[in-house]
Amino acid sequence: MPTPREILIALLPQLKLAAAYAQQIQSRIVAQPEKDHLPDNFFATALTDADLSIQTFVEVVLLGQFPELRFYGEEFEKTYNTKYFPGIDFGTPSEYLVTLDPIDGTRFYLDGHPNYQIILTVLGWDNFEAVLAMSPALDRFYYALRGKGTFIGQLNNNLDDCTPLSIHQPEPTVLLGWDMERLRNSLSDRYQVVSVQQDYNRAQPIPTVNSILSGETCGVVLARGKFIDGAALAFLAQEMGYIVTAHDGTPLPLLHNCQDYQWPGLIMAASNDVHQDLLSALAT
Repeated sequence: MPTPREILIALLPQLKLAAAYAQQIQSRIVAQPEKDHLPDNFFATALTDADLSIQTFVEVVLLGQFPELRFYGEEFEKTYNTKYFPGIDFGTPSEYLVTLDPIDGTRFYLDGHPNYQIILTVLGWDNFEAVLAMSPALDRFYYALRGKGTFIGQLNNNLDDCTPLSIHQPEPTVLLGWDMERLRNSLSDRYQVVSVQQDYNRAQPIPTVNSILSGETCGVVLARGKFIDGAALAFLAQEMGYIVTAHDGTPLPLLHNCQDYQWPGLIMAASNDVHQDLLSALAT
C-alpha cells in the first residue's frame, strides 16, 4: 500500500496537467445538463465537461498506478471507471480511500471566475491523511499531510519546493456557506459577512471556502462538510493551526462513522475569539 505522500507525489504531475486543461478550456466550456439532486442549490447542481473529463483522467491514472486503492469521485455515477476500483467507500482500517472533486466551485468556473480548484484527498479510517488543493487560475496549490502542517507552492513546484503556510492577520470577514445566511445579523456588528447563498454575483467573484487559506476570511461556517471539498479545506486550515470543530464546539466525528461522505456542520476559525463568536452566533 503506498503512503499518502507517495500518492500525492505520483498524482501531482497529472493534476498539473488537469489544471492546465481546466484553465485552457474555461472560456469555451459548455455546461452539461445540471445534476438532478439538490435542485435548490445552484452551486451543487452545476456540472461541466471539465468535471467529467478531469475525473476520468484521474481515474485512469489511479487504476494504472495504484489499482489497489479505493476511490470516490464526485461524478462516480457518470464515469465509466467506478466499477473497476475495489470500492468507493471505506474498506478496512488499513486501507485508504482517495477522493476527488474535479472542479470545486463549478458555478464560479462556469461564470469565468478564477477561484475554483481541483481537490484530491487521501482518507484514513478515522481522519484525513492528506489533501492537495490546486488553483489553476491563481497558479498555486496547497497540500497537507496529517500532522505535518500545510504548505503552499506554485504550479511549477514539487512538494519539496513548497513553503509552510501561515496566516498572521486574516481579514475580519466571515464566510457563511449554503443555509447559513441566518447567522448574518449575529455577526455583522464585528465582521464583514459574506453569504454564498445571498451574495453570489456572476459578474464579480466572492470569497469561497478556500479564502480561509489566503487570509481573505478569518472564519467559515458550513452546514455540512463534504469530504471531497469543504472538509478537505478544513483539514488544510487545521493543519495550518486554525480551530476546526462541529457547530457545538466539539471535535468532529471519525470519518468512517459519518454518512454520505460528509461531516456534520463545521466551523473554521483563525483564533479562539473568532471561534467563540461563531459558536455564539450558532447558539442564538
